[in-house]
Amino acid sequence: MLHLVTNPIGVLALAKREIHRFFSVANQTIFPPLVSSALFMYIFGIAIGGRVNFSATGLTYLQFITPGLMAMHLISSSYENTSSSLFIGRWHNHIQEILLAPLSYIEMVLGLLAGGVTRGVLVCICVWLVSLLFTPSYIVHPLALIFFMLMIAVIFSCAGMMAALWAEDFGMLSMWNTYVIIPLALLGGVFHPLFMLPAPLQILSHFNPLYYLVSGIRYSMTNVTDTPMLTCALIAFAMAAIIFTATVYLFKIGYKLRT
Repeated sequence: MLHLVTNPIGVLALAKREIHRFFSVANQTIFPPLVSSALFMYIFGIAIGGRVNFSATGLTYLQFITPGLMAMHLISSSYENTSSSLFIGRWHNHIQEILLAPLSYIEMVLGLLAGGVTRGVLVCICVWLVSLLFTPSYIVHPLALIFFMLMIAVIFSCAGMMAALWAEDFGMLSMWNTYVIIPLALLGGVFHPLFMLPAPLQILSHFNPLYYLVSGIRYSMTNVTDTPMLTCALIAFAMAAIIFTATVYLFKIGYKLRT
């Protein structure tokens, strides 16, 4: 991949712009997920969690849901950053500045990707820091956590770019996040382990790709898993590679960029 980047200064400049963009409105991009996570941890982890029997996992309920909240906000933040940035660029027609810059299609995607990945990973780490206010929360496998955070951030940053190219208005832009991504993340085990579901739903959960991503974050944090980690890692890497390639292809053919 590195040998395909012939203009690293241009990529870094675009990445810097994307990162500065979400930092400049941190009250909209960074703090809201932290507030909602703190509320989830208090309500579900403390007020309700003490009444939930989680002896089978060896964790308290709050320790169980913390990785799920980290994964959920990582997914949402990565998607929202690139989808809003690229769509607004199309909406105001200043996307032409990027298209006219001496950047290859891969370099354009990498520059936009940097903002989504940075925001997603930053929010994910901050959610973990918030959890320390409520319960001890250790990272058992830090390298695995870095891998899954990066893969998930790449997947949904690219998904955000694809949605931004497809959408014709702000309603269409938020549709995928509201009706597909977040519901699949919640059904993927953010708040519940697989064994608590009825048998038919356990089977259906294995067809939910986000279940493997949430499981990967949870394994990295707690060493607790419902499915083999090699399977989760392979699925995460395959999804990242496929969706990144698809995003570069859409830029290459100028899908809704040259009209």
